[in-house]
Amino acid sequence: MAYRKLGKTASQRKALLRNQVTALLYKGKIVTTEARAKEVRRTAEKLIAMAVKEMDNFDTVTVTAKVARKDKDGKRVKEVVDGKKVTVYDQVEKTIKKDRPSRLHARKQMLKVLYPVTSVDPEIRGKKKATKKVDMVARMFDEVAPKYKNRNGGYTRIVKIGQRKGDAAMTVVLELV
Repeated sequence: MAYRKLGKTASQRKALLRNQVTALLYKGKIVTTEARAKEVRRTAEKLIAMAVKEMDNFDTVTVTAKVARKDKDGKRVKEVVDGKKVTVYDQVEKTIKKDRPSRLHARKQMLKVLYPVTSVDPEIRGKKKATKKVDMVARMFDEVAPKYKNRNGGYTRIVKIGQRKGDAAMTVVLELV
């Protein structure tokens, strides 16, 4: 199957497409050139279709886990045992989603394309606590896929917005429908 080379080497092209697909799925829309948008659309539609197909393909399992006890400040509670400070742990029951093999495969295929995303809380910008990692694959299964459950393809839309001033390339808005 043919693809557009976009005037880049293979590694540059792959990085560009991964970056733009991740941005599209995280933000919902991006502005780019028409040729890039058509390539990004191909990859994004495949990922969304995969997420829709494997959305409900998991088992719910109850597990017991050891979790460190924390005080009101969020610090671990320690007690002295045989002259050493030891963290106190509690047994906690948790229900988790356990992927079936085909969903696990889909998850790994998505991780090959999507970059890790770090979101920043705008109110407390500049502090380490303001950032948190976003699990894009879980977001695909939990938020994006249910939105498109009853739709057979056509998850994205390309709207032309005119030519770019510098090189007259046609710019478009690529958005999730």
